Amino acid sequence: MPQQVTKAPDREKITINLGYVDLGQVDLLVREGFYSNRTDFIRTAIRHQLERHGEAARESVRRRQLQLGLCHFSAHDLEAARAAGEVLDIRVLGLATIASDVTPELARAAIGSLTVLGALHGDPAVKAALADRIA
Repeated sequence: MPQQVTKAPDREKITINLGYVDLGQVDLLVREGFYSNRTDFIRTAIRHQLERHGEAARESVRRRQLQLGLCHFSAHDLEAARAAGEVLDIRVLGLATIASDVTPELARAAIGSLTVLGALHGDPAVKAALADRIA
């Protein structure tokens, strides 16, 4: 029922804390030209770790039956599920968005559980209505 979103949304911003020596070493590598900036270093380090553990991650995605990528749920999607007598068990690795046309009541009626590894975007009232169903 979810529609695959083809247009990539903005990136999610995260904050990390580093010790002064680690940060200094990152700055040194940037200054020496190995990386264009701190963000380039951090993204590269994350990509390397994801590659290193790629097979384990892929197996976990299969085992947990996660939808991989960007999934969008509109009022139309949720009303169709409700009309079919279905309660959705949503499991996403990536980005799940609940459209602005979804009311808290519709979300509660159509979504039984919601697991998102990554980011969940939606109206705060809808997210609050689903709080007891978000794992």
